[in-house]
Amino acid sequence: MKTYYDPEDLKKFGKISEFQPELGKKFFDYYGSVFQDGALTAREKSLIALAVSHAVQCPYCIEAYTEDTMEKGCDEEQMMEAVHVASAIKSGAVLVHGVQMMNKYKDISM
Repeated sequence: MKTYYDPEDLKKFGKISEFQPELGKKFFDYYGSVFQDGALTAREKSLIALAVSHAVQCPYCIEAYTEDTMEKGCDEEQMMEAVHVASAIKSGAVLVHGVQMMNKYKDISM
């Protein structure tokens, strides 16, 4: 089945610098630094990345960070819990913006 997202494109991510080498290098230097151990472990950062990948709905990131978290020793329960955290935050963000709708409705209806 043909899809908009080609799983093979994930392998091409490293070549994203082709049209703009200087900015690509800066991005990959930054990206690499972000995922090194710091106040958070690389494993914790990978779980965060997996959760964010779901929140932003990036199939490439979901694939990459599913593999990465598994390589870093995360099990399916930890990974799904991270996904549920992202889901809770995203749904909460949608609901809290409902306050804007409520405020506007009250302003117009008064």
